[in-house]
Amino acid sequence: MITSRARRANSTLMLLMMMALTIVPLVSMFVTALHAPGSRPSGLAWPEDLHWGNFPLAWDQANVEVLLKSSALIILGVVPVSLMICTMAGFGLGHLKLPGGGALYVLILLGLAIPFESTVIPLYYQMQSLDLLNTRLAIVLPLIGLYVPFGVFWMRGHFANMPQALTDAARVDGAGGWRLFWHVHLPLAMPALTTLGLLQFINAWNQFLLAVVLVDDPTKRTMAGALGAFQGERSTDIVLLCAGALLIMTPTVIVFLILQRYFVRALLAGAVKG
Repeated sequence: MITSRARRANSTLMLLMMMALTIVPLVSMFVTALHAPGSRPSGLAWPEDLHWGNFPLAWDQANVEVLLKSSALIILGVVPVSLMICTMAGFGLGHLKLPGGGALYVLILLGLAIPFESTVIPLYYQMQSLDLLNTRLAIVLPLIGLYVPFGVFWMRGHFANMPQALTDAARVDGAGGWRLFWHVHLPLAMPALTTLGLLQFINAWNQFLLAVVLVDDPTKRTMAGALGAFQGERSTDIVLLCAGALLIMTPTVIVFLILQRYFVRALLAGAVKG
C-alpha cells in the first residue's frame, strides 16, 4: 500500500514535471530574445552579449503601441457583452428553470462541438455580406458568438448549484426576477464571473486567426497579429519574434496575477461541501 508520504512525493514530482514543461519554453524564448537580431540561436545557449535592445526594437517594428490600443478596443467590445449574455443566460437556464430551458441548453452546447477553424470561411463571407470586413467589428462579433456556448455552460453550472433557499427568502421579501439576479445571485457569482472574464480576455487577446483573415489593416488587429511583422518574404527573425511574443504575453500575465485568487476560488467552488 502506498503511504501518505510516498503519495505526497509522487504528487510533488508530478507538479514539478508539469511546472518544468511550462517554464522551459518560456525560458527558451527569453534566452533567444537576448541574442543578436537576425541570428539563429540553438536551444538554451546563453548569448555572449545580451541584446536588451531587442525588446524596444520589437516594440517599434511590430507597432505594438497602436496594436495595444486596438486590442484594448476589441477586448472592451467582446468581454463585457459576452459576460452579460452568458451570465443572464446561465442564471435563467441554471436557476430559474425556464420552460424549454433544457432543449435550449443542449442547442447552445452544440456550439462547443463545432471546431473553431471550420467557422472561419463562413464568418468571412458573413462579414463580407454585412460590409464589416477590415473593421474591428469583424473580430468582435464572431468572438462574442464563439465565447457564448462555453460561457453559458460555465455560468449555468454555478447558478445551478446555488441554494434554492436564497431565492425563496428573496421572493418572500418581495424581490422580483431582476432584483433577485442583480442583488442576490450576481454578487455571489463574482468568482465564477471573474474567472470566465479572465479566460475570455486571454482568448481574445491571443486571437490571431480571425484577426489575420478578417482584417487587412494591421493597425486594427489584435496584439497577436503583431507577430506577422517579423516574417519577411524569405525568412523570419526568430530573435525579434521571441521578443515580440514575450511583449504580447506580458499583459495577460499581469492580469492573471491580479485576478488569480478569483480564478483559484472559482475552480475550487464546490470541492468542499459546506
